Formats: sequence, structure tokens, C-alpha cells
Amino acid sequence: MAVVTVAQQKGGAGKTTLVAQLAVALAADGRRRVALLDIDPQGSLAAWFAVRRQRLGEAAGGLALSAVAGWRVGTELDRLRRGADLILIDTPPHAETEARAAIRAADLVLIPLQPSPMDLWATAPTLEAARSERRAARLVANRMPARGTLRDRVLADLAEKEMPLAGAMLGSRVAFAHSMMEGLGVLESAPRDRAAEEVSALADEVLGVLAGRS
Repeated sequence: MAVVTVAQQKGGAGKTTLVAQLAVALAADGRRRVALLDIDPQGSLAAWFAVRRQRLGEAAGGLALSAVAGWRVGTELDRLRRGADLILIDTPPHAETEARAAIRAADLVLIPLQPSPMDLWATAPTLEAARSERRAARLVANRMPARGTLRDRVLADLAEKEMPLAGAMLGSRVAFAHSMMEGLGVLESAPRDRAAEEVSALADEVLGVLAGRS
């Protein structure tokens, strides 16, 4: 059983979308029981899951979700472990205590960031929290344009600072938003779209990191 925490100090970085899309991808082959834990008071992941369950039925396409207050992370993880092979946690921004508890419980911390200076600056505290807890971490470039000066500068800055950037990146694609509106992942709503390829590549990379715990 493994725990993946998605955390980022800055709001609007795409944490919930990343959790939902990865969950669908990781559960797609039916080999893993995937659970979601929403500790963000905004409840965006829980809202997506409610749409999903209404659309797909109580089984929700093989996913389970629990929404609790951040201080209950440890207790809820103990409960979910009995029925899941992989748990993904969606955390709130600007909530250091809750996010740190979720980071402490993780085997891998994913930190989404968009190609902007604000996202880049906000990434450092979350990455430092993962390092202080001795947790594996990967930055996930999100909503990345195919090309452009800002994209190149952000990626160059990450490389210069030797930050642990995931090889798989998620582009700025409407397929992600469309699938979220339907309570689905892009692998379900648009399996031939480039977005589905990107999520699949990231899911494979996540599984590789978890296998090596590096």
C-alpha cells in the first residue's frame, strides 16, 4: 500500500485535477484499488467524485473517496489502508499543519506548478517540507504550453536549481477541464487525446518512483 500526497502552498496550481486524473489512470487496468482522501475544506475533489458516482453508479468506476478534516489524516489513512492499494491525498493551500501531516504520511509527494514565477516561488516551501520529512518528491509541470519563452525560463530555472522535476508534464488542454465537469478522467472521456497520453506517462512515472521509493 502506498500514499501519494499532492501538495502546493499556492492555490490554483491544479492539485485537485492532478489527483483526479491520476486516480483514474492508476485504477484503469483494474490491478489496483485506488482511494482518494480530500482534506481540502473547499471540497473540490469530493464534488468531482459526487458527479462521478452519479454518472457511473456507486462503484464510481473503481474509486473510493473519503473527505475529512486535515487533523484526521492519520486515522482516516488507517481505515482506508484496509481496502486500498494506493491512496491519493488532495491537500488545501495555505494550511501548513494539514499539508505537513499529509506529507508526513506520504510515500511520494507531488507538487504541481504552472509556468509562472509565482508558482515557482511557492514551490520551495512545499519541497522543503517533503525533504524535512525525508519523503520522495517530484514537481509536476502543469498546464504547460507546448513552447514559449516563459516555459523555457521556468524549466531552465528548475534545472539550474536541481529541483526534482517529473519527466512527464501535463499540457494546457481543455480535455482536462471537460473530463472534470463530467466526473471522469481524460482516459475515460478522451482516451485518444494527447492529454490522456500525458496522464498515462505520469502515472507510469509515479509507479516507478513508488517501486524504487527514491
